[in-house]
Amino acid sequence: MYADDDLLLISGLQHLTFCERQWVLIHVEQLWAENFLTVEGGHLHENVHQIGSESRGEVKLATGLYLRSSKLGLYGVADMVEFHRDDERGVVIPGFKDKTKKWLPYPIEYKRGRKRWDNADEIQMCAQAICLEEMLGCSVPEGAIFYGKPKRRVKVALTEALRSKVAYKCDRARVLASGSDRPVYNYGKQCKNCSMREHCLPEETRLSARSLKYIEEIFKLKD
Repeated sequence: MYADDDLLLISGLQHLTFCERQWVLIHVEQLWAENFLTVEGGHLHENVHQIGSESRGEVKLATGLYLRSSKLGLYGVADMVEFHRDDERGVVIPGFKDKTKKWLPYPIEYKRGRKRWDNADEIQMCAQAICLEEMLGCSVPEGAIFYGKPKRRVKVALTEALRSKVAYKCDRARVLASGSDRPVYNYGKQCKNCSMREHCLPEETRLSARSLKYIEEIFKLKD
């Protein structure tokens, strides 16, 4: 179990998966910069949260729901969670008026662009599901990611393999935060649109990383 001061932001797992150096800059060094991509993403999340709570028959919607997992040491806010009527697999939800019905949570993460080349979005959404399971005492088998460019949902099965990746990313984040290991530098075309580019200076950092690796290899040979 983790104390409040030791909790990791769920959204940070996406940064970590995308680039460990980006995660360190934002979540350890407390730096931040905006670009048109982050601004568009922020507007999308704000619009979703304005929906609030509503009922659509056998489905209830909740936005801006606070999440937490003491087991993995995570916290954050869900863009949207749908609660589907499911008397077999669901649970009674605190705050819902009818205590005779059971509901199964279905987390939905909203992204401004297209499906990514990595699994960062899936890891972030799975982390939300793990928090919901711990908070409500149920099993969440599936969620979805809504991508703004094609304007459609992509279903995500919350497999054991994906859950293991979430746990690994949490462990890796704490290793990096402690300073006991350096972030893996993931230089590539994705650096072009990164909002942290001016803080990171990817071209210079890439050369420094190469030099450091070269020095380490020399000392290994001497030993």
